[in-house]
Amino acid sequence: MEENLGNRVSADTISAITDHILPEIKAWKSRMLTPLSNIVWMDAIHYKVTDERGCTVTRAIYNVLGINREGHKKLLGMYISRNEGANFWLSVLTDLQNREIEDILIACIDGLKGLPKAIQSVYPNTAVSFVWYIKYVSSKNQKEFLKDLKCVYQAVNKESAEDELLKLDEKWRNSILSSSNSSKTTGISCPNTSCILQQSVSLYIP
Repeated sequence: MEENLGNRVSADTISAITDHILPEIKAWKSRMLTPLSNIVWMDAIHYKVTDERGCTVTRAIYNVLGINREGHKKLLGMYISRNEGANFWLSVLTDLQNREIEDILIACIDGLKGLPKAIQSVYPNTAVSFVWYIKYVSSKNQKEFLKDLKCVYQAVNKESAEDELLKLDEKWRNSILSSSNSSKTTGISCPNTSCILQQSVSLYIP
């Protein structure tokens, strides 16, 4: 803190602050959640930290961000591990289930191997979708692509949203797929994906 902020804080002060907020952190981590999460984003952030031996090591923070029926985003949980893996994500999903999340309509994830199976093992009816990355659009076209994408989310009704989505697909699909060289960037097939997507759109667009 002295190096970054110019303030010197003693170890005793840091311990006192930590002891004071620790009960609140524990309560937040174990709080009960609403039974249904319409859309959930799951991703890990990797960061450097000094361990008890004084060595710099990499750790992963697993973040679960959900959106409810009212369209409000909420951070459902944060979990720390040595690295990112499907097995730990399985324990995260089990924790969410124990905290009364009975179902997730759509889970948005990156391409981590084994994660879709982990999700399906806990929430078998959840549609799993891989996230689009703006990096797959060339830098000179990103502004135009985002402008077209906004037309989908700013549509006044479901029919208009579907029309704008079709236009977006026709205009950009080839360029995005040729850049990524993988159809995985657009999603993963599930037997009930179409039905769930239709239900989800109906929740937000009249």
